[in-house]
Amino acid sequence: QVQLVESGGGSVQPGGSLRLSCAASGSTFSISAMGWYRQAPGKQRELVATASTGRITNYADSVKGRFTISMDNAKKIVYLQMNSLKPEDTAVYYCKADRIDGWPRTVPYWGQGTQVTVSS
Repeated sequence: QVQLVESGGGSVQPGGSLRLSCAASGSTFSISAMGWYRQAPGKQRELVATASTGRITNYADSVKGRFTISMDNAKKIVYLQMNSLKPEDTAVYYCKADRIDGWPRTVPYWGQGTQVTVSS
C-alpha cells in the first residue's frame, strides 16, 4: 500500500505562484511514477503533469511553460511549481502514484486532494 499526503494549496491572485508537494509513504520502493491531476467543479478529472522515476515528464498543453513538475526519487516526493496562475487553474489538485505490481501492471494510488483557487 502507498499513502499520499499533499500540501501547498491555497488562494492566490491571477499571475501568482503556488507550489504543491506530495509525499508518499508505505511501499514506495516500487513506485514508478508520480503526478498531479485536477478536477474543477462540474468537470472531469484531468492530467496536469506526471514524472517517472526515469525522469520523463509529461504536461497538459494548458500548463506547459507555466508549471514545472519535479520528483525526489529517493524520498518519493513530487512537487508542482505553478507560476502565472490563471482563474481557469482553479480546481482540486490530486496527487497520484503508480506502483508496479508485477511488471508491467501498475496500481494507482490517489491523495485526498488540495484546493487551489485563483481569483482576484
